[in-house]
Amino acid sequence: MEDKEIVVEAKNVCIHYRIMKNITVRHNLFQKHAHQEVFEAVKDVSFTVEKGGILGIIGRNGSGKSTLLRAIAGVFSPNSGAIDLKGHTVSLMALGVGFKDNLTGRDNISLSGMLLGFSEKQIQNKMEEIIDFAEIGDFIDRPVRTYSSGMHSKLAFAITAMLETDIMLVDEVLSVGDERFKKKSLNKMQELINDKNRTVIIVSHSIDTLKNFCNRVMWIHDGEMKEIGEPKEVLDHYVKFMN
Repeated sequence: MEDKEIVVEAKNVCIHYRIMKNITVRHNLFQKHAHQEVFEAVKDVSFTVEKGGILGIIGRNGSGKSTLLRAIAGVFSPNSGAIDLKGHTVSLMALGVGFKDNLTGRDNISLSGMLLGFSEKQIQNKMEEIIDFAEIGDFIDRPVRTYSSGMHSKLAFAITAMLETDIMLVDEVLSVGDERFKKKSLNKMQELINDKNRTVIIVSHSIDTLKNFCNRVMWIHDGEMKEIGEPKEVLDHYVKFMN
């Protein structure tokens, strides 16, 4: 039996933040380094995702799920370890990530597309399809800073869904929006996932979403990978632990 192609490989990924204590600015200027604390958001996490695989990531708030997803997307680099996408294109579907507040929705579509590696012609060919799917009306030509969270999520979903990349990263966007749009988004997500050439990583708190979509689930707890494997088994362990 031929081995499946690996499209995402994370090796010993560690990500930390420096936290400033709540002291006066003047005091901090003179003792800058003495009051910094390091928060380890992701601790020595390693995993692979095969081509066409759908990996779900679950964990309580603050466990490091979204931080890890943003590192995979290239929003920032790990402090140590490595993430290798094997030359594949990647997009991150997450509320409020990547949008420039003072640009219009239309301009943000163009900017997002260019950042994903699409040509101006490719973006223009998809522009009306993205706008129609997003359903935000005249707001498409208004600054993104005027958008509600629902509009933000609709546009983010539409861009990522229509400008199709090899690897799609989804961070809780499916849980935002009105019921009708949520249903439409779930149907579109199902269509995208059914493409055996597309690889998907979904961060979610929804047990049902991860059970329905994923062929593997990773449970992260306090920055560490606690378990990875068959969705039902991992999710059952997670629910038991949380209760």
